[in-house]
Amino acid sequence: MKFLRETRLIFARNFTRTMRNPMWLIIGLIQPILYLLLFAPLLDGIKIPLFSQSSSINTFTPGLLIMIAVSSMTFSGSSLLPDLRDGVIERFRVTPANRLAILLGMLLVDVVVFLAQCLVLIVMATLMGLRADLGGLVILFGLLMLVALGLGSFSYAISLIVKDQSTLAAIASSLILPVTLLSGVLLPLSLAPKLLQTIADINPYSHTVAAARALISGQLGDSSVVLAFALMAGLAVLLLLWVTRIFKQATA
Repeated sequence: MKFLRETRLIFARNFTRTMRNPMWLIIGLIQPILYLLLFAPLLDGIKIPLFSQSSSINTFTPGLLIMIAVSSMTFSGSSLLPDLRDGVIERFRVTPANRLAILLGMLLVDVVVFLAQCLVLIVMATLMGLRADLGGLVILFGLLMLVALGLGSFSYAISLIVKDQSTLAAIASSLILPVTLLSGVLLPLSLAPKLLQTIADINPYSHTVAAARALISGQLGDSSVVLAFALMAGLAVLLLLWVTRIFKQATA
């Protein structure tokens, strides 16, 4: 109970601060919405494996959800830097509060914001013709939460290590493009050369994209779903443990 209370208090603090400046939440949706409006319709007229089997919106939207996770959550650590510079993190560290509870309280704000962005995107995609399985959508949001927790933990850890906004931005930017392209977000990986396909198989987010597409289409028992949950849960736990260890030693 003490752990949950501490998490809730930190969550309330950070959520209130985030809601005071919601403009960046809207900005974070601009790119995926533009992809949805301008790129997805082009795929209907092109004979591409996987994309031509059904509406491009049904295939493209799940990839965009993972794209939002990668592009937004890898920058989420920037919200930690002001607290680190102002000594807030140091004051948190000298309290008896559980370190993991403090971090979860912060991270869950970013996760909630990300899931809200996903919900907006799904509503827009539905208006454009998305036909998603309701049960699959519910399970997909659970998977997206794990993805966000893992990426957010990674971003927080990097922020605590480099302690600099521009360095974090450079690291995040250098990771976003290869991770998204090697996840098959924009185009199916079956079109890629064998070498890139092999590299993509090592990329856990390529399996997550495949699972998201299976869930949207109602294939709840697909093997990709089990694999994606296992990979994302494992990554989330490992990265949470990593960032907690770094947090215990963090200084401004």
